[in-house]
Amino acid sequence: MSAINWLSDSITRPAVVVAPSDPAGPAEPGTATDASVASVSVLPLGQPVPNAVGILPVSVTGLPRDLWGAARPEDLARNILAERADMLPAMQGLLYTLLLAELDPPAEPDPTGSAIFLARVDKLLEMGALDQAAALLERAGPENPEVFRRWFDVALLMGHEDQLCEIMRATPDLSPTFTARAFCLARGSDWNAAALTLETGRALGFINDQEDALLARFLEPELSEGALPLPRPDQPTPLIFRMFEAIGEAIPTAGLPLAFAHSDLRGNKGWKARIEAGERLARTGAVSANQLLGLYSERRPAASGGVWDRVAAIQALDAALEAGNARDLARALPRAWELMEESELEVPFANLYSATLRGRSLDETGARIAFHLGLLSADYEQVAVTSARSGAEDVALKAVATGRVAGISAPDPRYRAVLDGFTATGAPARLRSLLAEDRLGEAILRAMSLFTTGTRGDLDEVSDALALFRAVGLEETARRAALEYLLLERRG
Repeated sequence: MSAINWLSDSITRPAVVVAPSDPAGPAEPGTATDASVASVSVLPLGQPVPNAVGILPVSVTGLPRDLWGAARPEDLARNILAERADMLPAMQGLLYTLLLAELDPPAEPDPTGSAIFLARVDKLLEMGALDQAAALLERAGPENPEVFRRWFDVALLMGHEDQLCEIMRATPDLSPTFTARAFCLARGSDWNAAALTLETGRALGFINDQEDALLARFLEPELSEGALPLPRPDQPTPLIFRMFEAIGEAIPTAGLPLAFAHSDLRGNKGWKARIEAGERLARTGAVSANQLLGLYSERRPAASGGVWDRVAAIQALDAALEAGNARDLARALPRAWELMEESELEVPFANLYSATLRGRSLDETGARIAFHLGLLSADYEQVAVTSARSGAEDVALKAVATGRVAGISAPDPRYRAVLDGFTATGAPARLRSLLAEDRLGEAILRAMSLFTTGTRGDLDEVSDALALFRAVGLEETARRAALEYLLLERRG
């Protein structure tokens, strides 16, 4: 259920051992031979149970340790994987908290001990959050082949594969495939052993023709000088991707899963590629606003259009703010905001500039943008309390930001859906049974899905999701999600 289809097949799967048939014939029902070993789950002593691994303690998340309660592990894994990566930032933030939290496994046993963990890691990989995934995987340890498989791929995409190759060599229980073994031997400069591994794998039929051609060029690039480029695979694994890069035939990441964009953040990549990768990852919260600003500010753009327009706009805004020039600021702020809206990078933009804009002398257009940026930032409540804006929408936005919506009129149906969620008493009927059955975490995941689908049309789902968040104590999530829904234009 949890496997992603682009993972490298770096670990050899253990063979299935079938017991010989009993010449005496089948045993009578009810005898001891009816006990199935497959029904017994075995976990080595002293090793962490992956489902319980996290990097955020309850003192940070505010979540109860028994959040998963009586939920079935397979249901939780399925619900985690079903969450969309392109949710509004408040939903992404809540999802990151759930994925990284230290929580007790659900009461119902998981025979594998890792179904929820693998789903959490796979969702982080889908969102491009490789640093966070690597932290989880390192805590879980390399003993589980499915855990190591993901850890190895994360290391490949981040350029840290040498450490994982050492772990592979030092852990006998991990049986690398011939391709992974040859790659790691070469990374360790043991070229003769790598070449022998290639020849052995080819002779035994464990390396196909495409892998054979790629490995041959990877191990002996001088033999392929002047040869035509190899055909690019439509869906490369991280291992194949890294070997293509090593032979000088790098595969562009634009059409690949988001996790591959991390390879473009490395210093050996061009500035444009790094900016585009940073923007893709910032949309899912996988890189911070400050990292994105660092990319925008690296040097002066030498061209125009597309990404260069955004770079120029951010740099013009920075210059206007530093100089304190009100006229330049009146031109630069609307332009930068327009481009950030088009790129769906409004929340990182708000986190960068909201505090700096507070107290500046702005015209009406700039003041409205600054107000919206404040509501999209972490200081949304303070901005609402101190703002003197009095339009109908502004009053409703301030009420949502403070959580005090009594007597507020809704300017349109979207506002009405939000206000209905904030005035509801208790959890909505469609989610109440999950809470009654001690499945709080599952109810939260379900509410996140409802909110995301509701923002694309069904306003009742928006109301129910917000009501659930508030009923279970996720007040900040409810307010920020509502503000983003009302302020950000998303077309799905």
